[in-house]
Amino acid sequence: MSRYCELVKLVFFFNLQNIRPMLPKFLLLCLSEFILFLFPVVGWAQDSISISNYSVEKKNKLTIDGQLLTRGEFRYGGLPLDENGEVKKDDEKYAAFIMERSRLTVDYQRDLFEAKVTAQHSGIWGQAGKGTFNLYEAWIQMKSRSGFFAKVGRQELVYDDERIIGNNDWTMAAQSHDVLKVGIERNNHKAHLILGYNQNAENTNGGTEYTNGAEPWKMMQTLWYHYDMPNIPLGISLIAMNVGTQNPTTEKDNNEYQQLVGTYMKYQPQDWKVEGAFYYQMGRNEHHLPINAWMTAVRGEHRFNPNLTVYAGYDYLSGDDSFHVPPIGGIGLQQHKRVNGFNLLFGSHHQFYGAMDFFYVSAFYGGFSPGLQNLFAGTKWTPIEPLTISAAYHYLSTATKMTKSKWTLGHEIELDASYKIMQDVKISLGYSFMVGTKTMERLKRTVENGKLHWIWITLNATPKFLNMKW
Repeated sequence: MSRYCELVKLVFFFNLQNIRPMLPKFLLLCLSEFILFLFPVVGWAQDSISISNYSVEKKNKLTIDGQLLTRGEFRYGGLPLDENGEVKKDDEKYAAFIMERSRLTVDYQRDLFEAKVTAQHSGIWGQAGKGTFNLYEAWIQMKSRSGFFAKVGRQELVYDDERIIGNNDWTMAAQSHDVLKVGIERNNHKAHLILGYNQNAENTNGGTEYTNGAEPWKMMQTLWYHYDMPNIPLGISLIAMNVGTQNPTTEKDNNEYQQLVGTYMKYQPQDWKVEGAFYYQMGRNEHHLPINAWMTAVRGEHRFNPNLTVYAGYDYLSGDDSFHVPPIGGIGLQQHKRVNGFNLLFGSHHQFYGAMDFFYVSAFYGGFSPGLQNLFAGTKWTPIEPLTISAAYHYLSTATKMTKSKWTLGHEIELDASYKIMQDVKISLGYSFMVGTKTMERLKRTVENGKLHWIWITLNATPKFLNMKW
């Protein structure tokens, strides 16, 4: 029966009905087996093959994809002072380098089962040790027809607008987590539970301390729920997180726990899109200091036509009132009894607080944060189909009033363009310019001279090596 089914498929695929009477049955059977042996599935684009009452559904799917990303950057200004606190010379205030990321992804799907493995190499051209090679993803997922699923292994976590949990894809290494994720997705409801526990090694003794690991957390539990209104273009998400970190100043196995609760909403009627978010943090940080921090964000977008979109918004992230940075050459930090600086945890920060990444990607001097206010506006224009041009402006200031410092950190202007060269290849070019203030110099312990420049160019190729079903 199996051989007869294969023969029927072959006759259908190669349209041999007209010549079948002229071929001996044995010869036709041999030809069938030979071609099916060489090309068992490649070339069959349909999900199933049906002849009269006979139907075979292709339940197995295998794809192999790649990514070859290269980005060159040139920066002038904004670099730290030397170890003696001296101002760098003009010819020492720039940096230029080329980064790369290479990925190979194998994804297998069968009915309610899926497995995915992504190997990744990232680094700088000419880097000692030739960069870093690791498994970026390695997970399996099982589903039920009623909507339940379980996904375990190293995986990306991307939720809502990625402000709190995202894959941070702008960075070469990006961000994935070793977790168990279970949940249900049915109708307009989605509920996910994420559980993670990290360890430095397979200890047979010595406790469970976790320091200098690949993840910023020792253990993590997250509950996320999302609901889409059936008759209104409104989606609402709720999130609750508990994150445990190792206290580096106490004895082993002493964990500190901080919590985050919040909501994200998106309303999208016709050519408008309005987003809003609010999050509150509590608990204790890794140094056992109590946390009382919050943030809010709002963003509005209007599409005038398919080729032109404008947007504007405002972000507020609370900061530490008692944060104090001494003048250049000074010593010591003022102590404080609680943390008011909001921690963005595992978000994709690059896309929110200025493309030059001075905030929440690189830390302020001393490790504490005075918070941030980000007032922004921008536009996105597609003059021709393969070309997209964007422009944005950010007004950046602290959230708390610093002693002997003004609020304003600086003004940043961003320009970028992307062009799709061919189906799997895109090139992007960007330029950012920032006018910094004395407050920026003090908090970042840098001398900006009021002007910072950043230019980058990216070539991103995403070839699809194989896509087969059987």
